[in-house]
Amino acid sequence: MTKHKFNLSLFFKGMAMGAANVIPGVSGGTIALITGIYERLINAIKSFDMHALKLLKKKQWQSFVQYTDLNFLVPVILGLITAILSLAKLLSFLFIHYPVYIWAYFFGLVLASVYYVGKTIEQWNWSAIVSFLVGVVIAVSITVLHPAVENANPWYLFLNGIIAIVSMILPGLSGSFVLILLGNYQLVAINAINHFNLKILIPFALGAALGLLVFSHLLSWLFKRFHKQTLALLTGFILGSLSILWPWKKAVYLTHDQQIVYRHGKALVAYYEKYFPQAFNKEVFLAVLLILLGILSIVWLERASQQK
Repeated sequence: MTKHKFNLSLFFKGMAMGAANVIPGVSGGTIALITGIYERLINAIKSFDMHALKLLKKKQWQSFVQYTDLNFLVPVILGLITAILSLAKLLSFLFIHYPVYIWAYFFGLVLASVYYVGKTIEQWNWSAIVSFLVGVVIAVSITVLHPAVENANPWYLFLNGIIAIVSMILPGLSGSFVLILLGNYQLVAINAINHFNLKILIPFALGAALGLLVFSHLLSWLFKRFHKQTLALLTGFILGSLSILWPWKKAVYLTHDQQIVYRHGKALVAYYEKYFPQAFNKEVFLAVLLILLGILSIVWLERASQQK
């Protein structure tokens, strides 16, 4: 009975990650860190190595399941896929018609998570503080960059794959947002996928596979050797990502040959010009309420996770 409840909990945490990935600029890694499954998720990804392959060849199924932590990984992935398939249309509709309110809720969600993730660090010494500040600077620096020019060179696509998958793993960073900054969002995520262009997809996929394998090992090693510094760095990433989530901003759309780029009928955003509201009107009032609701959601999630 307890095991069933635990797996159901993982399923809903996966759903929360999937829902976050639908919103541009929000990272599923942030939700994984907030819900306390990030480190285990990294270790589970890391476990798909040569030893796991040997267990499969020997048909040692039970050992393979235990070694790769599939009892954890499967419900998380199923929850993530379920959320993307079931909530994508709803969240996309809300994001198109009520962007300020959606941004406001996630702003409060991520703002509160900075405190709760930072609270897990037992001692804030100078190394943790420096790591935190480095994380903030890197995340903020990424958010103010302008998109690069499209480049179909195989080595650049390989590098894109590495950077994009690392961005998806890291809390506070969005893989699609980073791919836009690299200049190849349309080339990879639209043209290559729609036309199944293997010349584009293969080097990108190889880079993503290498990035996932190497970076999961690196993160796992950092957690073991420099646990509080790594958590502080990731906390800094989350705080720095608030720059993307600021509710009041104007979209500057991605263009190609002076034409706005669309995907599934929606214009793609390259970056946002932020502003402060000029008056305290109904929209501002509701946005502030949703920021508070986002904060309360994290408070509730934290208390619920502490219950048996």
